[in-house]
Amino acid sequence: MNALSREKSPYLLQHADNPVDWLPWGDEAFAHAKEEDKPVFLSIGYSTCHWCHVMAHESFESEEIAEILNADFVCVKVDREERPDVDQVYMNACIATNGSGGWPLTALLTPEQQPFYVTTYLPKEARNGRLGLTELLKGVRMLWDENREDLLARGREITEHIRRAQPAEPSKAPLDEAFLAAAAREMLAGYAQGESAPLFPMPHKLLFLLMQGQSAGDRAMLEAVRTALSQMYRGGIHDHLGGGFARYSTDAKWLVPHFEKMLYDNALLAIAYAEAHAALGEPVFARAAEGILDYALREMADESGGFYSAQDADSGGEEGKFYVFTPDEVAGVLGKSAGEAFCARYDISARGNFEGKSIPNLLKDPNWKEAAEAFKRERAALLSYRSKRHALHKDDKVLTGWNGLMVAALCRAGVALERDDYLEAADRCVEFLSRTMLTEGGTLLARYRGGEAGIEGTLEDYAFLAWGLLEHCRARLAPESLLMAKRLAERMHALFSDADGGYFMTASQSLIARPKEVFDGAMPSGNSVAALALAEIAAYCSEPIWQARLDAQFRFLAANMKKQPEAHAMALCALRFMLLERRKIVAACADESQAAKAREEMLSKRRDRLHIAILSPASRELWRAIDPDIEQYPLPKSGAMWYVCRDGACEPPTARFPDAHFEDLPRGSAVPVGK
Repeated sequence: MNALSREKSPYLLQHADNPVDWLPWGDEAFAHAKEEDKPVFLSIGYSTCHWCHVMAHESFESEEIAEILNADFVCVKVDREERPDVDQVYMNACIATNGSGGWPLTALLTPEQQPFYVTTYLPKEARNGRLGLTELLKGVRMLWDENREDLLARGREITEHIRRAQPAEPSKAPLDEAFLAAAAREMLAGYAQGESAPLFPMPHKLLFLLMQGQSAGDRAMLEAVRTALSQMYRGGIHDHLGGGFARYSTDAKWLVPHFEKMLYDNALLAIAYAEAHAALGEPVFARAAEGILDYALREMADESGGFYSAQDADSGGEEGKFYVFTPDEVAGVLGKSAGEAFCARYDISARGNFEGKSIPNLLKDPNWKEAAEAFKRERAALLSYRSKRHALHKDDKVLTGWNGLMVAALCRAGVALERDDYLEAADRCVEFLSRTMLTEGGTLLARYRGGEAGIEGTLEDYAFLAWGLLEHCRARLAPESLLMAKRLAERMHALFSDADGGYFMTASQSLIARPKEVFDGAMPSGNSVAALALAEIAAYCSEPIWQARLDAQFRFLAANMKKQPEAHAMALCALRFMLLERRKIVAACADESQAAKAREEMLSKRRDRLHIAILSPASRELWRAIDPDIEQYPLPKSGAMWYVCRDGACEPPTARFPDAHFEDLPRGSAVPVGK
């Protein structure tokens, strides 16, 4: 009997009507496998995954396949976005045995969860030299009956391999300015050589090059960022009508996307475009960032304050159907003359550039910046027309970690682009997450849907939300967010830290391996963002334990960062942050009116490299919980006293607002860049 109808995950619910007797991941499924003496058929995917849909329609809706699966296997479905730990373990097994991975992830396991065969999408029947699911299932059933020991031995071998495949040992090698320069040059060389399809945006790589280029005054690095962001903006991966970006490009030109839109990609890209606008003075980059966040607020915002996870690639059963146009359609909406002008600029032709239709793009237009500024009315009219098409499926679960990234994006862009509506959206999201996703005992939950929060958070949830809260603290001068981030970091250390260095992904080893990921993929790793959060907290909090934890985290990351700097872009951002001057400004205020005045003055200034504390009689206890050494800044009897500290050394206090310390900051900081 299919048991998925009781689940919250949109992906699992998509499979609740399959004739397959699916069970969710859990002890019950594996106890059943042991009792029935059957192997486990594990299928991992997510609700907006195109090839997951294909495999579902071909195989999991097939009575023939269901008959085999139900008779000979215990079948388990996993939403990788709800259970990234399960996905990571078996994706590591897939990569170890095949050299690559992807979704849907298909694995055959022993009842002890050990994988003996792992692959990705399989057609129902063999074709083009590719094994079919039917043949695989029949072959495994035969081997399970006649030669089981070989399968069990293979399962033990793969399990042992992924258990051994841990990051390199901690290193005492210096991570200094010379290392950052070498890492940036290596990353820059990769961009200069060109990249092959598929192309993923990887905004954290661009953030590091932007930061390092600014710090070193390296025009080549800044131009590489400008070129990459420009090409992505011009390409079909960018939704020129509705804003936002698709997950990746299937070609090397950024033209044809894999059309699904993921919250995490768009959050990180919004930061990259907003910071590139501030650093490089490109108005089109500001429009890109606003397009992303306006799209998110329009289509991905839950009324509670959180943000949904993703939108599908498919519409009406066809990939990309929602996004493509013909010249006749455009003319029907805009009229003949305006339609022809739009099609000429946005590469919409009778021949098409995608399966006979056209993905709007500006790749062929040498005056693309002009086109990006023009055609506002036409784009709005076509967006309205497009919205009436077969609706895209939306994965409406709210994930804590991804929402942490969105808070960071709304705050960075809100400050850089002077958009109060983005900061207000960040306020709502922080309030929702703090109210809904934290238990009374301080445990962070990972998923919210249908009025219910559940699933204990992983390292990514703690680290990503802590980063978002730290950005919120800086953007809004909100010490409550700083205190929440500090408490999350304390809990993160208690749950996930390893005595050998770094942080595990999960709080316990309930799976066959306890993953400890350090490499950045489409998203930065939890360990990289943990380093970034620790660096921020160490800058605010004088307690030695935070600097000690930060130093230990970099010792853990050092060896892998040196071997593959391009795979540790966010850790490099954190290192860039740590090596810059640490500047702290404290306003000690006699009363609340003075505190309000000080806050208003500071909010009117650029503060992206500053760590700011506003002390008053009402906030004193709050700041004492954040930093016990706050006592060294006494409250005056009247007015306000200002303290400016650089790398722990403070200048004499002054009653005058320290304007100079706000105005001498370089423009644009891709991630928090004070030290």
